[in-house]
Amino acid sequence: MNQYNNLVPRLREFLDEEDIYLNEPMKNHTYFRIGGPADILVTPKTVKQVEESIRFCKDNSVPYYIVGNGSNLLVKDGGFRGIIVKLCKLNEIRVEGNNIIAMSGAKLSDVSNSALENSLTGFEFACGIPGSIGGAVTMNAGAYDGEMVNVIENALVIDRDCNIKLMNNAELELGYRTSAVMKHSYIVLQVTLKLNLGEYGKIKAKIEDLTRRREEKQPLEYPSAGSTFKRPIGNFAGKLIQDSGLKGVSVGGAAVSEKHSGFIINKNNATAKDILALIELVQKTVMESFNVDLHPEIRIIGED
Repeated sequence: MNQYNNLVPRLREFLDEEDIYLNEPMKNHTYFRIGGPADILVTPKTVKQVEESIRFCKDNSVPYYIVGNGSNLLVKDGGFRGIIVKLCKLNEIRVEGNNIIAMSGAKLSDVSNSALENSLTGFEFACGIPGSIGGAVTMNAGAYDGEMVNVIENALVIDRDCNIKLMNNAELELGYRTSAVMKHSYIVLQVTLKLNLGEYGKIKAKIEDLTRRREEKQPLEYPSAGSTFKRPIGNFAGKLIQDSGLKGVSVGGAAVSEKHSGFIINKNNATAKDILALIELVQKTVMESFNVDLHPEIRIIGED
């Protein structure tokens, strides 16, 4: 029984009917293609609706979780009790000179395409990173030769008291897969990127090169949440996992990718329980083999 059904009429006061989903399977909203039902999932279209959704959850003591595009998320098989606020419809992108202003739910690939179309360089590294720019700010996403910290001018966020504020690069405290947004449970609404004018041909060539390298090295043919583990200091998670003899090892439908051992993939209708058991096996084996503690990079929510 969904204990939050009675809240739906009040949600309709500030959200459109089409943006409210009951008992919504979270496997439809994560790159892993895994996850039980959320009691309620909402997809606000405006900053005001995001603010009202968060305030509503707080005022009614309803647990909530913010999702961008679900690229770095594992939802457990029992689903999520409360309200998932998915920002995918908050996705406007505009270009002003050398700046790109992107709303939180904009896909990184779309922001990268906008940069290319306007001959702006500095964002090529993000062309193949799955997910939204809001999530990328939250965890200071990076790949190859770049990180978000190198291109962010500022970000508009909602703090825990539902106040909206503008934070500059320094205030965001962007570090390796962390930020003030993550530390203080803020919510990113909009990001301004400061890029440089470049040559269209060179930007396009770099994007094509990074895309080719990604396709060669990463198991893009299977559902996953990208790199499963954070990079240990002075080492690489994928190499440690491979050198521990775990390449291709599986638990249920979950497997360590044979193409890149840093990825745990949904190979054959895996459950969240399969993924979590394999994560635990990998952590235990790498600790025994190399005395290195691997920490998951993916976010894990929900109940068993």
